[in-house]
Parts: sequence; structure tokens; C-alpha cells
Amino acid sequence: MNSSLKGYIAGIVSAVTFGMNPFFGIRLYQENVQPLSVLFYRFFFASLMLGFWMLVSRKKFTFDLKLLPHVIAGGILLALTCLAWFSSFKIMDSGIGATMMFVYPVMVAGIMIAGFKEKLTVSVVAATCLALAGVGILCRPGEGAQVNGLGVFYVMMSALFYAIYIVILKVTRLKELASETLTFYTMGIGALIFLAVLNVDLQMLPSVKALGNALGLAFFPSLLSFWLIAVAVKYIGATRSAILGALEPVTAVVIGVLCFSEKFTWALLAGIICILSSVVVIICGKKETQETVGTN
Repeated sequence: MNSSLKGYIAGIVSAVTFGMNPFFGIRLYQENVQPLSVLFYRFFFASLMLGFWMLVSRKKFTFDLKLLPHVIAGGILLALTCLAWFSSFKIMDSGIGATMMFVYPVMVAGIMIAGFKEKLTVSVVAATCLALAGVGILCRPGEGAQVNGLGVFYVMMSALFYAIYIVILKVTRLKELASETLTFYTMGIGALIFLAVLNVDLQMLPSVKALGNALGLAFFPSLLSFWLIAVAVKYIGATRSAILGALEPVTAVVIGVLCFSEKFTWALLAGIICILSSVVVIICGKKETQETVGTN
């Protein structure tokens, strides 16, 4: 399997698993587990799972301590990404919020072009326009779908934090770290952040079902998704990896409609079609000059 194919597969699986956030998160909310506690368990269990796998497979835990500030920054950015997005779940439809969050590839492309002189290509422009059109349609999702200003603000902040995280994966020495090592430490840092904020207010998981949902949240949209996005960025670059994230909101919309009785409208369908089209464009576009970025 060549490097580009590995990158596209990693990006697609990362996007689909990240779109599973509402499936597990909302189920925990339904058992009255609050967002900060949900996110602590998410990051804590993900770090434990990955740490165990690294021990069994004898992967390296050590890294150059000069990278520590970047690793800490990565952990903080992932924690803020998840906190903002999970806050939106409580006040607006999760599928719509997940679709709006797809504005982050536009942010990634803008940062890479403006700050790091990435080549602007026809396929990137076309895919970005299609994605923006889809998000724009979903801002008016149709009768029965729930959207509000505060929820949109949370989603936009989540998108910005995630865009910055993807960029630093590409333009800093973090790209020298093995993907599993980076993910292990960023997850661990995120867990420590949420534990420190909670102090003594950490909620215990109320049932075996809640434990199962917490473990699912830790594995699929956390460990697996964040690990594979690091792999994708290494092989196909930050912008293309971000645009493949179009599959995230599609997954979330399907979950919202099938599992949580969220309203499905013609506007939602049109938005999904635009977003899926952006994925087809970015994958099927002609091979272009490899992006050129600065390094720290």
C-alpha cells in the first residue's frame, strides 16, 4: 500500500469514527453525566487503552523533551476542541452541530496558505467551496431542526481549536513523533486538564451501560480518530486530511436521526450532498505539487 493510499484510508476512518461522538456522548448525558466528567473519562480511558497497547507491542514512550511544549499545546487544543463541541450537544441537534464543525478544513486551508505558503490548488478551492455551501445550507436546516446562536458559537470555537491542532501536527516537530506516542500523551494531558478543572466534582459513572459508553467514546472517536488523523497528516498533508473530515458530520447526522430522533429535512440532505461532493473532489483531483510548509 503506497503512502497516499494509507493517508486517505487513515483520514476517512478518522473522520467516520470522530463522527461517532454524539452516539456515545449523548447517551452519557441521558444518564445525567455532565460534560466535564464525560470528557475526563473519554481522555483517561483512551490514554489507558493506548498505553496498554504500546506496552504490549513495545512501542516507545520516550521522546525529545524539546518537543514537550508542543505536546502540551496539542493536549490543550484537543481538550478545548472536545469541550466546546460537547457543550453544543446539550443545546442544539448533534448532527447539525457536527456538520457545521466541518468549517475547520477551511480554517486549516486558510492558515496553511496565509501563514505557511501552501500551494493553492483547484481541487482544494472546489472542495472548500462545496464544504462551505453545505455548512451554509445547514445554518437554515428546515422546520423541526434545532439550531441556536450559542450552540453555533461553541461549534465554531471547536472547529478553530481543531484546525490549529491539525496545523501544528504539520508545521512543528510533532511530525517526528510516532502517531501512537503523540496520541498517548495528548490524551493523558487532556485527562489531567479535565481532572484539575473538576477538582472534587468528578461524577462516578452511574451504571455498566454508562461505563460501556465511556469506553466506546474513548476508543472510537478519541483514541482511534486522533491517532489516525496524525497518520493522515503525515502522508497526505494537513489540508487534504481536514477536507476528508467531511465524513464526520455525515456520520453524526445519521446517528442523530436513527438513534436520537433528530429531524431529517431536505436542507440536511442538500448539505450532506455538498459535503460528500467535497470529499470526492479532494480524493479524485489530479496529483498536485506537494504542499510546502515552514517548520519550527
